[in-house]
Amino acid sequence: MAEQSGLPLSGVRVIEFSHMVMGPTVGVILADLGADVVKIEPINGDNTRRLRGSGAGYFAMYNRNKRSICVDLKSEAGSALAKRLINGADVLVENFRPGAMDKLGYGYDELSAENPGLIYCSARGFLKGPYENRTALDEVVQMMAGLAYMTGLPGQPMRAGASVVDVMGGMFAVIGILAALELRHQTGRGKEVVSSLFESTAFLMGQHMAQQVAQDEPVKPMSIRTSAWAVYDIFQTQGDEKVFVAVVSDTQWRAFCQSFEFHEFLADPSLAENGDRVLARDRILPVIQDLFSTLTKLELMERLEGCGLPFAGIGTPGDLFDEPHLLASGGLIDVTMEDGKSTRLPALPLQMDGERFGLRHDLPKHGQHTVEILEQAGVSDKEIEEFFKTGVVA
Repeated sequence: MAEQSGLPLSGVRVIEFSHMVMGPTVGVILADLGADVVKIEPINGDNTRRLRGSGAGYFAMYNRNKRSICVDLKSEAGSALAKRLINGADVLVENFRPGAMDKLGYGYDELSAENPGLIYCSARGFLKGPYENRTALDEVVQMMAGLAYMTGLPGQPMRAGASVVDVMGGMFAVIGILAALELRHQTGRGKEVVSSLFESTAFLMGQHMAQQVAQDEPVKPMSIRTSAWAVYDIFQTQGDEKVFVAVVSDTQWRAFCQSFEFHEFLADPSLAENGDRVLARDRILPVIQDLFSTLTKLELMERLEGCGLPFAGIGTPGDLFDEPHLLASGGLIDVTMEDGKSTRLPALPLQMDGERFGLRHDLPKHGQHTVEILEQAGVSDKEIEEFFKTGVVA
């Protein structure tokens, strides 16, 4: 798709040095919102392109709407070329180990001296403190900060089923970048922005920390938690299919009882308020399960939707390819993967004036835009030819 005018970040130039998930998440959000994101890759391309197993979808999901240039950053000419590109940028994004960019000559102090308006964003494992130089991964911080404890069974910590902290850390980085862009409008100067995995996970755990204080006891994993609501469970339907059902207010409780003809529950004053119903879960849930087991999954969901209750069939990631709501609302974007396969992947979960943010550039082949990017940076044809000949770019 061609460049779209009127996108919120149109005209913002971003240089991205990143791999895996957290850094590329920063770049893809900025790119989807209209920024020109130039991904600087090693000569042989980002290693994330070649991941298999649970990493096989990383590149495809987090690198659309970007342009790719491959540069040998360890060569003198490549380093100078990268700095030339950075000096024309508004934002730099990197997610390498602390000190790695400084060793290459791309530290914040050095770059901001030449480009005072540069917003320099580092996606890190930890913010400043005793752990700041540790190597971190999404799973590492989930274990450290209690997310794995809250997700698994007692004594069996389990990471969440997606790269939730990588993505969340990337989102916080974007928030910081947008705040720095706004501040630059006032001061004319850029800022150094750092987002981190560990502190992002700690932020997620804040509700459980507060719960521990409020109840004066350690919190239990979500798998055996004391529910805040009487009905907040997965139920079996006819044919052994499952549906999650939630009743989270007194108003919803009355609507639920009326719709499913639980007249005895409705007439019982001891069940009128949520707190009392929570204490009566052992009495309520078997009755509900008995009725739900006589209904098909479709019948149950239609009745739940009719009375306005929260519910969900138990889906898989693969189900989303054919999810009617996503298909009807522009929630899936057509992309071509590294091996040439065509597929659809989720768009940003945002809309503006009723419109979704879509595709301007398909997933880039490594070095696909090298010549185009160099020409736009004012590099002469002779220089470009020499760069290719000497292996500075690819």
